[in-house]
Amino acid sequence: MNQKHQEDLAHIRSMMERSSRFISLSGLSGVFAGLSALIGGIYVYQLFKAKGMDYLNDEHRLYSADLVKELFWTGVVILVFAFLFGMFFTVRKSRKYNLPIWTSATKNMLFNLAFPLLTGGIFCLALMYHGYFGLVAPSTLIFYGLAVINAEKYTFSDVKYLGFSELILGCISLFYIGYGLLFWILGFGILHIIYGLVMFKKYK
Repeated sequence: MNQKHQEDLAHIRSMMERSSRFISLSGLSGVFAGLSALIGGIYVYQLFKAKGMDYLNDEHRLYSADLVKELFWTGVVILVFAFLFGMFFTVRKSRKYNLPIWTSATKNMLFNLAFPLLTGGIFCLALMYHGYFGLVAPSTLIFYGLAVINAEKYTFSDVKYLGFSELILGCISLFYIGYGLLFWILGFGILHIIYGLVMFKKYK
C-alpha cells in the first residue's frame, strides 16, 4: 500500500511540474545556439581583421557606420538562427514525449524572458546610437543573464546557473571594454554549449 501511495505522489508531482513548468526545453537548443554564437563571433573577428583592425592589440578602434551596420545585422542573424534551432529542438522533444508546447507555463516563461531582453535591446541600441560601442557586449551578457534568471521559475531550475554565469561574465567584461567580443564568444558560445550538453545528458 505504501508503495502505491508513493507512486501516486510521484505521478501527482510529475503532473504538477508539467502544468507549472515548461519542460520541453531541449539541451540541444543550447548547444546549437552556442555554435551559432561561436561561428558568428569568429566571423566578427575576421571582419575586424579584414577592415585592418587588430582586435586583440588595437586599444582605440574606429567604428565606421558601415561596420556598425554589419555588426548589427550579424547579431540579428545569430539571434534568428538561435531562435530557429530552439524552436526545432523544442518541437521535436515535445512530439517525442507527447508534451504540450503552448501552455500557461510557456506563456509565463516567454513573458519573463522577453521583458528583460527587450529592455536590454533598447538599452544596447541607445548605447550604439551614442557611440558607446564598447559597452554593448557586456550589456547583452548582463541583460541576457537577468532574463534567464527571471524565467527560471517557469522551466528547469538548472537554467539559473547559466543565467548567473552570463551575468557575472558580463559584469567582469565591463572592466575589460576592449575585449568584449571575447567575453561575448565565451558567454553566448562556450557557456551555451557546455550548458546544453549538461542539460541534454541530464534530461534526455
